[in-house]
Amino acid sequence: MADFPASTGTELPLTRIDDPLHDREVGAADATQDNTRTDDTRISAVRPLISPALLQDELPVSADIQNLVEQSRAQIADVLHGRDDRLVLVVGPCSIHDHAQAMEYARKLRIAADEHKNDLLIVMRVYFEKPRTTVGWKGYINDPRLDGSFRINEGLRRARELLLDIGGLGLPIATEFLDLLSPQYIADLIAWGAIGARTTESPSHRQLSSGLSCPLGFKNGTDGGVQIAADAMVAASAKHAFMGMTKMGMAAIFETRGNQDTHVILRGGKQGPNFDAASVQACCDALRKAGQREQVMIDCSHANSNKSHLRQIDVANDIAAQLAQGDSRITGVMIESHLEEGRQDLKPGEPLRHGVSITDACLGWTQTEPVLAALALAVRQRREKLAARS
Repeated sequence: MADFPASTGTELPLTRIDDPLHDREVGAADATQDNTRTDDTRISAVRPLISPALLQDELPVSADIQNLVEQSRAQIADVLHGRDDRLVLVVGPCSIHDHAQAMEYARKLRIAADEHKNDLLIVMRVYFEKPRTTVGWKGYINDPRLDGSFRINEGLRRARELLLDIGGLGLPIATEFLDLLSPQYIADLIAWGAIGARTTESPSHRQLSSGLSCPLGFKNGTDGGVQIAADAMVAASAKHAFMGMTKMGMAAIFETRGNQDTHVILRGGKQGPNFDAASVQACCDALRKAGQREQVMIDCSHANSNKSHLRQIDVANDIAAQLAQGDSRITGVMIESHLEEGRQDLKPGEPLRHGVSITDACLGWTQTEPVLAALALAVRQRREKLAARS
C-alpha cells in the first residue's frame, strides 16, 4: 500500500463546494488571488464547453466526405484562378433552423447540382450563425431549441450532424464564419466560407481567414465600400500569429501560412445596390490597385435586392446578362432560397410554417429553379462568346 503523509493538524477544512456556474478557483483564499471584485463582474454563468476533438471523435468525417470537401475546395479554387470557367453558385436558406427541412432542401438542390454540373458549381448555403445589429436569435449553434436556452453544446452537435448528412448526399457546403472558435468544430466539412459585411474589417477575422483551409469570400462593408474587402484579401493572404483554441480545447498560439483563395462579394450597401456592370468595374479597379485578382462574386440578396426576396430574380437576370456578354470577372453568385418563399417571425408558443425562413426572406424552391437554369444558360453563352473572341 502507498504511504500517505501524516496529518499536521493545520490543514484547512473543505467547507465550500466550488460554484459550477462561476469561474472561480477552488482552494484556500491565500492560495489563489481573489479578483472577484474586479473580474467577471458582469458574467452571470460559466458553463462547460465540449472540445472540438471530442465532438469530432463522436461525429467523425467519413473518407467519402473528406474526398468531397477536398475536391470541392480544389474546384472552387480552380474557378477563382481561372482554370475552370463554371460559375460558383452559393444557394440555400438565409439561416438553418430545422434539420429535416434543411435536408429536404438539400435533396432538391443535389438534383439541380447534377443537372447543371457542366455550367454551375453549386454549393449549399448552410449558415448556423446569425449576425445581429442589436439583438435577436443568433442562430442554430447559439440557440438550437429556438427558445433562448442557449444550448451551445447541443447546437454544435446538431450543426455537425447536419453537415455530415448533407455531405453524405455528395453536396458541397458553404457557411459564414462569425464566431472565432466555432470553425474548430465544423471547418473540416466546409468547402467555401464567407466573412460577413460586419466582420470583413475585423483584424481577428482576417487573421482567422489566413489560416482557414477553404476558399473564402469577403463581403463589402455595410456602407457599400469595397476597399475594406480588398484590404481583407491582402491581409488574409499574409502570414499571421494569433491566440486561439486547439482541437483539444487548449489555448495556443497559431501561426498561419496565408490564404490565396479569397475574393470579394458584392452585396450592396447604404448607398444602394452594386451588382451592375459599372459596380463590377469599380470593384475590379480597386482590386487591381490592391494587387488582387479582378474577380467578384455577387450576392443577389441583402442591399442588392433592397431586402426584397423577389428582387433577387431581377438581380440574377442582370448578372446573367453580364455573363452572356462575356464578362469572365464574375466568378460566383449568392442566392437566399428555401423550400417556401418569404419569412416568418419566431414567436414563443406559435408553431412555425414549414420551410419558411425565420431570418431574412428567401425565394421559394419553385422560384429558385428557373434562376439556376438562367444562370447556367448564361455561363454557356459566356463560354461561346469568349471562344468566338479567341
